[in-house]
Amino acid sequence: MTSTSTQPVELTGRIVRPGDDGYRTASDSWNLLFSHDPAVVVFAQETQDVVNALAWARRNDVAVRVRSGGHCLEGWSTVDDGMVIDVSEMKSASIDPATHTATVGAGLNQLEAVTALGEAGFAAPTGTEGTVGLVGATLGGGFGLLTRNFGMASDNLLAAEIVVASNDIDAEAITVDEQTHADLLWALRGAGNGNFGIVTALTYRVHPLAQTIYVTATWPGLADLPAVFDAWQRSAPHTDNRLTSQLEISASDVQLVGALAGGSADEATRLLGPILSVGEPTVSMTDANWADTYADFQIPNVDEPVNWKFNSQFIYEPYPVEAVNLIVSFMEKAPTPQCNYFTNAFGGAVTGSEPAGGSVFAHRNALFYAEPGAGWGGARGALAGERPATPDSLTAECLTWIADFTEALAPYVNGAYVNVPNVGMAGWETAYWGANVDRLYDIKAKYDPHNLFSFEQSIPLAAS
Repeated sequence: MTSTSTQPVELTGRIVRPGDDGYRTASDSWNLLFSHDPAVVVFAQETQDVVNALAWARRNDVAVRVRSGGHCLEGWSTVDDGMVIDVSEMKSASIDPATHTATVGAGLNQLEAVTALGEAGFAAPTGTEGTVGLVGATLGGGFGLLTRNFGMASDNLLAAEIVVASNDIDAEAITVDEQTHADLLWALRGAGNGNFGIVTALTYRVHPLAQTIYVTATWPGLADLPAVFDAWQRSAPHTDNRLTSQLEISASDVQLVGALAGGSADEATRLLGPILSVGEPTVSMTDANWADTYADFQIPNVDEPVNWKFNSQFIYEPYPVEAVNLIVSFMEKAPTPQCNYFTNAFGGAVTGSEPAGGSVFAHRNALFYAEPGAGWGGARGALAGERPATPDSLTAECLTWIADFTEALAPYVNGAYVNVPNVGMAGWETAYWGANVDRLYDIKAKYDPHNLFSFEQSIPLAAS
């Protein structure tokens, strides 16, 4: 256990303040639709830097936000005139092949984690976007193209080191596992993003994986979407657990992406047969190790639009034709080419792999996850470290499109995903965590009784 004393605390780590070189980059996160001007950004290099930062903030009555990969989609990981405690430079990975476990620093992004595990012959379920922080993805649930085989990322979380408040002015690092602070481990498995403390390291169960088949199939236009979507939603959540697939729908095409964790191209073709038999898709397959495959499908961050808006949905019953037709209608009038509708199949290990000690993640019985999303503005690589001009003329149109799209599908969905927060949603706590909300209130009161970790949709101390 590491803790501060009652003596004055000095900030340590890499400290960036207004006026310093690199302040603009340090203060902004990935989604430049939102921008803030913190009083100080602390890039922790080790756990003691986080302890010092939290104690300093408490003693100086400074608001704190927590950041890892910087992908908090609503800009809640930074704050005007407060302190951002950023763990993105705490990069480490220790893999134990004998016990099939890995302990990683909270600064690893998903690409770095997949690469490190792959070098040792292992894999873990992560999201598909490499620049997203592994810790943030995991603490909200975490799913992607290995999820039906290995479960949620949070299902594979065995332990964590987390810096929490202690007494009235201090901070300390505690270890959380199934024997010690088991209630907090339960909460970190799906509700841990900046709600209770600052996670500095994670220990995962990891899985041997030498080879995958990666499949893409593309149908031009939207004419085949109703048949493709219906075939996908009725087969993808129920097929062999080794196969996880997604749909990504844009105004110009429908794309199926799938990963078969161990197997052959013939197996993948057979398992995806109900979907691939629709129309005449262009199909490609690669047979390679997962780390190389994952690296190959990444989109360079500099090519991404600067502004994004997403909403999240879980679907428990197959969409009727009316719902699929709504997707077609909204995609036909999408305001930018970067707008899409994305789905990820559940079932398989998601349904049957709740870890020992349980998990706060509430949507493991969903058939699939989905999100309407909009991207707009110029590519971030053209900004050269500057913020985009505001207001963007497309912002109002894109936000309205997302809001209308979400409302239109509301009768067919149930719940939302905390990592893709639905701002303004009534009853958002229950939408994210279902019947687990009351227990979360109790754990919040136990580990953060002063509500230091507070933001727009943080867990409150009690029901309001």
